[in-house]
Amino acid sequence: MARRLFYTDHHILPLPAGHKFPIAKYRMLRDLLGGDRRFRFEAAPLASSEIIELIHDPTYVRAFMAGTLDTAAMRRIGFPWSEQLVRRTLASVGGTLAAAEEALQAGWGGTLAGGTHHAFAGEGSGFCVFNDIAVAIATLRQSGKINRAAVVDLDVHQGDGTAHIFRDDPEVLTLSVHCKNNFPLRKQQSDIDVELAAATADEKYLEAVARVLPRVFDLRPDIVFYQSGVDGLDSDVLGRLSLSAPGLERRDRMVFDSARDRGIPIVITLGGGYSDPICLTAEAHANTFRLAAEIMEN
Repeated sequence: MARRLFYTDHHILPLPAGHKFPIAKYRMLRDLLGGDRRFRFEAAPLASSEIIELIHDPTYVRAFMAGTLDTAAMRRIGFPWSEQLVRRTLASVGGTLAAAEEALQAGWGGTLAGGTHHAFAGEGSGFCVFNDIAVAIATLRQSGKINRAAVVDLDVHQGDGTAHIFRDDPEVLTLSVHCKNNFPLRKQQSDIDVELAAATADEKYLEAVARVLPRVFDLRPDIVFYQSGVDGLDSDVLGRLSLSAPGLERRDRMVFDSARDRGIPIVITLGGGYSDPICLTAEAHANTFRLAAEIMEN
């Protein structure tokens, strides 16, 4: 049966000309996967404020929803406020929630959005308003569907918001493999942090990932959330690493093999990607989902 993938690209953000957020990649990705019979696509449901407030400060949530966050707070997020941004943000969280339910039922699930790992409990940052992964973990735990979770964050930027949210939670393990000299300038403390020098290429990167992945999966969490950012590509204008598309494929294969071999459900969230041209980012994201279907369905 075709795996459901959840999308948010029908919520169009009114961004100013020249804005560096690659909004076009989301629809481009869905188009790339559209002819693959292994997938079917559903619009991501909108998460409720009540669910989001399991993680986020209610004052922050309500101010964002109403458009009353101050200018400095919106500047940290990096988007101009709009009703479309509110809907897309709620859909981004809702897509990850739906993908998590899919993973628990069928072994893996995916959303063509999400991975908003720079959002803290009381503020957003770096194009991230609410932390979809953290909200999904809190929701699953509240409902009794899981006890322990892990986050494998392989975006080129540290998952600082996720690390801070779960800093005192022994039931959630956070791993971040990222470029040291890159955003955010002030790093947080994940359970496992691997910092890589700028221009790190495939072999050293893959050695680092292979070294730490067993520490996550051997703990046998009830579910793993994979922040599968592709901004480590050498074509990425914000990444500063020098990874190839085949290198990213080998990275993804390690993650999916680990999940399949241990029978641990895994949720794929998109994360970052800012290549020039942006089609290289979309293709790399598409390869992640193709590989998941190949490995997790066998």
